[in-house]
Amino acid sequence: MTPADLSRTVLHAVRRAVDEDALRVAVPARVRVERTRPGGSGDYACAVALQLARPAALPAHEVARILKDRIAAEPGIGRVEITGPGFLNLTLDASADGAARVALVREVASRGTEYGHGTALRGEAPLLTYAAEVRAAVTADAVAALLRSQGAAPRTATAGPADSAWSGLGVTPGAASAPAGDGPSAEAGEATVIRPVPAGVPAADLLVRLGPDAARWGLLRAAGHDRAALDGGLLVQSAANPLFLVRYARARAHAVTRAARELGVLAAPEAYVAPEAFAAPEAYVAPDGYGDGARDRTAPDRGAPFGEPAALALTALLADHPVVLLAAARHRAPDRLARHLEAVAHAFFDFHDACPPLPAGDEKPSAAHRSRPALAEAAGTVLAGGLSLLGISAPLHL
Repeated sequence: MTPADLSRTVLHAVRRAVDEDALRVAVPARVRVERTRPGGSGDYACAVALQLARPAALPAHEVARILKDRIAAEPGIGRVEITGPGFLNLTLDASADGAARVALVREVASRGTEYGHGTALRGEAPLLTYAAEVRAAVTADAVAALLRSQGAAPRTATAGPADSAWSGLGVTPGAASAPAGDGPSAEAGEATVIRPVPAGVPAADLLVRLGPDAARWGLLRAAGHDRAALDGGLLVQSAANPLFLVRYARARAHAVTRAARELGVLAAPEAYVAPEAFAAPEAYVAPDGYGDGARDRTAPDRGAPFGEPAALALTALLADHPVVLLAAARHRAPDRLARHLEAVAHAFFDFHDACPPLPAGDEKPSAAHRSRPALAEAAGTVLAGGLSLLGISAPLHL
């Protein structure tokens, strides 16, 4: 696990604390994780608690206490200690890290496209009201799907006459909004107004120019306070088009698993054997002042499952998927899911290129060729499930 991986792990824990309302702060864009100095405690140290103390209006030690157990619960972390005014000292658990990645791939295979669905919002019945405008209608529809994925029972209500063309975009208009003063009771759930920047074009026009999938992506991809991009770029078949990138990654992941089966290779994450593609051990030397020149502990572990940098990046994003779904539901922000799917797609292609999942030419299938298709399949499953929640199809062939 590298400092960059640990930074993402700490940020993940901060997001969890914020989403669970244990901390009320803006999640920082990045946190710094450094190796502990000689004689220090743990493998790495992080001062994120001191960074968040002022905006959280809490003592740094209290912020560290809130984050400690959440960080310790992350894959690959063996122990977390609080030192000084609120420093978090992290000790790695290499064996647990690799086992957690294998368990993650198995979990995605077991749950399928419902991986990441949960019950955190069970018992909530929010009412989503929206103007009689296409972007608001599509956004409310996607938010309702996200809320259902987390156990809530949302309802939708249109503030005005519905457009019959919405049905072509997969939207079933909700009941007309109740007049002011006749809203839902507290038991039924508070109303949330879905009010993105209007699309500026009618649904019928979007269907003719873009079709339902590209139109929905264009309406949902931008944050609600930003204007939606609804031009012909949504139809371009290249990596420059995020929608094409995500759907092509899904299709390519399926093609990998299909080809593996045709070769008689049974996908199994536990079959992993670290490849020879890692740099030579001497390329990973401890920096001056740390040890006696032994191999840096941040280097990829030749024996760790999915230990290549590209595999680590992909598994980290797959592990984040449940948190992203919950946050997108809570914040009524389907754009968070769309951006997450883009990141997964990019990471999948990086993994595909750096760690070929299929044997080439006369190469005989190896243990790596049993495990890598399993990770590719997990990525494709997450992409398909995410697209489904956005109301967008995930074809197996493009």
